[in-house]
Amino acid sequence: MSFDLAARLSARRAENLYRQRPLLESPQGPQVVVDGQPLLAFCNNDYLGLANHPQVIEAWQAGAARWGVGGGASHLVIGHSGPHHALEEALADFTGRPRALLFTTGYMANLGAVTALVGQGDTVLEDRLNHASLLDAGLLSGARFNRYLHNDAASLAKRLEKATGNTLVVTDGVFSMDGDLADLPALAREARAKGAWLMVDDAHGFGPLGASGGGIVEHFGLSQEDVPVLVGTLGKAFGTAGAFVAGSEELIESLIQFARPYIYTTSQPPALACATLKSLELLRTEHWRREHLNALIRQFRQGAEQIGLTLMDSFTPIQPILIGDSGRALRFSQLLRERGLMVTAIRPPTVPAGSARLRVTLSAAHSEAQVQLLLEGLAECFSLLGPFDPVEPNHA
Repeated sequence: MSFDLAARLSARRAENLYRQRPLLESPQGPQVVVDGQPLLAFCNNDYLGLANHPQVIEAWQAGAARWGVGGGASHLVIGHSGPHHALEEALADFTGRPRALLFTTGYMANLGAVTALVGQGDTVLEDRLNHASLLDAGLLSGARFNRYLHNDAASLAKRLEKATGNTLVVTDGVFSMDGDLADLPALAREARAKGAWLMVDDAHGFGPLGASGGGIVEHFGLSQEDVPVLVGTLGKAFGTAGAFVAGSEELIESLIQFARPYIYTTSQPPALACATLKSLELLRTEHWRREHLNALIRQFRQGAEQIGLTLMDSFTPIQPILIGDSGRALRFSQLLRERGLMVTAIRPPTVPAGSARLRVTLSAAHSEAQVQLLLEGLAECFSLLGPFDPVEPNHA
């Protein structure tokens, strides 16, 4: 008996679901070089344009000169350095919570938080469209795991009625493939009514949302009592890498004691924490970045609707264009690339069958002229391919 990997790969190719890694040969930004080709990119998550910011680079270089380039050990041994501690304090202040805890990646933050908080005899309830890291965390926790209908507080309430033990309700803040927002006020009301905790992964909300970039919790004006567990990633609007969990003193101390992905891994480079401290400062003080980004989002949506493209209900930097068929989505993406525009085709299993799409992401680093170039390219390719017949995603 052997693993027939070749057959699995062939099947994926035949279904237009095969994935390949584009080779980036330049820093992140609107203008990139991918596989040797200069392109105008609309597919990264650098929402505020900080990934290649000169002050962030300078902070990294100064941090490396002072602290070296490696964490050297886990946080609980001798890997918790001054910059890590300063960044945690700054993130706690930013989120308005007593404490924050750094993780090396967003996947590890979600795995660590869920598995530390619930186990056998407990319950995890998750939105059907949650990120893979949240779903995996729920499955690995050993708790009773169930998913409620997408963004449906009534569906959540029915599942809460059957919950046992400690109950954790888990949702993305901004759903990364659709760009829509979780109905946090309604979810928080249902969770609190049943004595459950609400955990929000706001990976795509921090930076673009909220008056000061504080994400979906700030957007809705919610408190720590509404959302006891708040997760954020640093590789998107912050422009660096890593993640954090923010919450009460007891929550963070519990994660330090029980979150295996935190305990048993080397800390991130101290220089990275130095860079993130600078990017956090820019995120909080340079409000023009959010204002410019919102103007680009309005420009894109108005232009795309005039072309006749099917957009999803999103006012975030994530602007998916529904295509339907995976092969046609790939072809659309390729036609754009031939015109110097890079927009990734997203296909199952990342999205439901029949709802393949182009996932346009906008950044404060883009200009209005660049967005106009994208719209012109989309119009030309759309006329070549003809009308689409996308299937509205079934989130049941």
